[in-house]
Amino acid sequence: MIVVYALLLFVLVFFENASQESPIRDIFDALWYSVVTLTTVGYGDMYPHTSGGKLVGTVFILGSFSIFGFLIGQISNYMAERLEERKLGFQGTNFTNHAVIIGWNNIGYEVLEQLIGVGKKAAIVTNRRDDIDLIRENYSDKQVFTLLADYNKVEILEKVNISKSAVVYVNFEDDTEKLVQILNIKKFYSDLKYIVTLENSNLKNTFLSAGVTYTISKNEISSKLLASYIFEPDVARYSEDILSYAENDDDYDIKEYLVNSENPFRGMVYNDVFLQLKKESNVILIGLSKINGNERNLIKNPSHDVTIETGDFLIMIMNRAASSKIESVFKTEEGGY
Repeated sequence: MIVVYALLLFVLVFFENASQESPIRDIFDALWYSVVTLTTVGYGDMYPHTSGGKLVGTVFILGSFSIFGFLIGQISNYMAERLEERKLGFQGTNFTNHAVIIGWNNIGYEVLEQLIGVGKKAAIVTNRRDDIDLIRENYSDKQVFTLLADYNKVEILEKVNISKSAVVYVNFEDDTEKLVQILNIKKFYSDLKYIVTLENSNLKNTFLSAGVTYTISKNEISSKLLASYIFEPDVARYSEDILSYAENDDDYDIKEYLVNSENPFRGMVYNDVFLQLKKESNVILIGLSKINGNERNLIKNPSHDVTIETGDFLIMIMNRAASSKIESVFKTEEGGY
């Protein structure tokens, strides 16, 4: 290509030297003319006067279209590649204190719906391209980050900022695959919180021994709810309702809030806080969780003289309308992390 270009320059000079009127006298003039022509600038300060020179000029003009098209194509390809990389998550995310869901299926969808409903961010890791397209169609990238990845390549999880996540949910179909995945991830990220749903409840202790923070047996939960519907249906309906996030202002659910250093209730006893919340916000305080290192001590229906301390989590039943008021009073968002 360079040889052809150089040859055209010399041919142009050869033809133009035959004309006394031509401004193209040497190789540098020819080079200047070719650059101006090929870049479509076209100053008009010099142009060929001979038929042969004009023929070479025509080649340069036609070449300018090719170069222009090539540059546009390269820019378009570059932009398309960057957009594709962003879509597939290869550029990473700066999400923090978010949930990481590894594996995508119907359960993952239901979990994500609940998280989005309470304003939490999530990063989804899947090995299927179709999942990425589906997720991005339905959720804003400000709330949900997607990553296409091979589950065996644990190091790529840094793309979802897993080291700064609040919890990791391994969402595979097979319990054995879940255990293997968790063990592999814990080699790199041992201090994270892990949660799984189990098909076989007998494996609960195995997963806890492997370092899983929370295990949930789908069959256990569904069987308890089913039994409750059989002999106390109102309790079952109540339980099911408050476990879901409140979609409307009149809907109720259970929320927990951290007692930070600015919380007006720190230092007060449980009974006084219970009465004040009920009177001022129509919120029912049903329990609290006291944190001791990595241990969480859940106290259901505490005695009236239990002191509320900084670092505790208060567990309350409230409707959606009351939650904004509680967040203003507690000066924090809901959530146990």
